[in-house]
Amino acid sequence: MNVPLFPLNSIVLPKGRIPLQLFEPRYIDMLTSCLKEDRGFVVVLLRDGRETDAAAAFYDIGTYVRIIDFQQLDNGLLGITAEGVAKVTVVRSWQQEDGLNIGDVEMLLDEADSDVPECFGELPSVLKALFRHPVVRDLDMDVDFGDAREVGWRLTELLPFDKQEKQRLVELQDPLERLSRLQELLEALEEG
Repeated sequence: MNVPLFPLNSIVLPKGRIPLQLFEPRYIDMLTSCLKEDRGFVVVLLRDGRETDAAAAFYDIGTYVRIIDFQQLDNGLLGITAEGVAKVTVVRSWQQEDGLNIGDVEMLLDEADSDVPECFGELPSVLKALFRHPVVRDLDMDVDFGDAREVGWRLTELLPFDKQEKQRLVELQDPLERLSRLQELLEALEEG
């Protein structure tokens, strides 16, 4: 699958939502094309550089997203909300003349369906607390707090970990391994 790539300093995972403000011509053109062709794009985490850099380096595991809402913002910029569909790997990427990154991507296998084990019982409670925050509530996401994948994905998106740690969590394909790592990271936050 050949799709536009959107390098960001944040991540989104399947069933997650991310608000974006578009102002660069390359991304406004991308939005127009995606809406016209009824297709999405891939959000990849920046490895080096800034979001506005033409030659920014990014990780090769990201999430294919679809645009679910767009509107003109009070600041004059175009705001969109994108929702994660599936994790992908970028097999090859290049840059168009306008600076838009394009990539050949392959869908990763779906993660195994699993309930949240009792030993990780505090993680859904942490997520419920995060969902009370107005910014998160405004994203209007549905979450199954008993599903290990969804709990791990949302915590990975919302908790304040550094970029490299977030990417390691994104790349995990075992939801229980992700929950275990999230629990370790939360314990380290509480101690630190």
